[in-house]
Amino acid sequence: MSTTKAIDASPDAGDLRRAGPGPARAHRPPGRTWRQALRRDWQLYSLAILPLLFFVVFRYLPMLGNVIAFRKFRPGGGVLGEEWVGLRYVRMFLGDPSFWHVFTNTVVLGALTLLFCFPMPIVLALLLNELRGRRVKRFVQSVSYLPHFLSMVVVAGLVMELLSVDGPVNQVLRALGDDPIAFLQEAGWFRTIYVSSEMWQTVGWGTIIYLAALTTVDDQLYEAARIDGASRWRQIWHVALPGIRPTAVTLLILNIGTFMAVGFEKVLLLYNPLTYPTADVISTYLYRMGIISNSFSYAAAIGLFEALIGLGLVLSANLISRRTVGTSLW
Repeated sequence: MSTTKAIDASPDAGDLRRAGPGPARAHRPPGRTWRQALRRDWQLYSLAILPLLFFVVFRYLPMLGNVIAFRKFRPGGGVLGEEWVGLRYVRMFLGDPSFWHVFTNTVVLGALTLLFCFPMPIVLALLLNELRGRRVKRFVQSVSYLPHFLSMVVVAGLVMELLSVDGPVNQVLRALGDDPIAFLQEAGWFRTIYVSSEMWQTVGWGTIIYLAALTTVDDQLYEAARIDGASRWRQIWHVALPGIRPTAVTLLILNIGTFMAVGFEKVLLLYNPLTYPTADVISTYLYRMGIISNSFSYAAAIGLFEALIGLGLVLSANLISRRTVGTSLW
């Protein structure tokens, strides 16, 4: 009895009873504030200054210019326009048949680009992942990466030389007994030329991300599939593809976001008035309306409309991906 009283009377008895039978909880130091983190790692944070300045100056500040889509802008006048005109320019392009023609061309060309250029890097990455010879693998990677580093002007020049009336393609057609084809002057060929050149230029570079994602797939999954008798195709379908699915979904959402922004530089370099029926897209139409015709407010209204469509596509794709696949950007 005296021993029990002595324990109860001790100064630490209440603390022991409150602590309970479990192990004592470690005392956690209070979290650092952002000022302390900035003071400690200021060298690392300073590396973000230039990228942030780039986005502020070239991405966010130009957004203020969208106000001229609702104001009448005259060259030499105020930067933000002269007078408020409301939705006048929006009604103008919504009632313009030329705009809806280029809008249709943009949708078709963007859909073809997404349909053919998005899955090809995945296929090439899976094929490269199956190669066992290092020399052959490195050679294929180098050859497929090279077009990405070529200037758009160089790529357009190569396409023009290859497909000219006296170019190698038409020389082969002549050797086979066919008549030469003016590929660059016929509207029906433009979409094929654009998508083919886009695949040649971007497929190899796109495999880098997927090859990196394939290295994170656990080898034990392949081993388990082999034990179950899965062939190489079954291992690709049930192990490799699920392993890179989050990466593929993320890139798909990003590509859908740029769906309406079909490559302006390549289209501008390759098209001509003869191919306008299939080649003229929103970006080139904006260039002619805004820069050449000096209709800046009209062009700003169309550009804002295009940006809103892109934003809606990104949000929709992200929502559908999160609910169906379980992977999304946010």
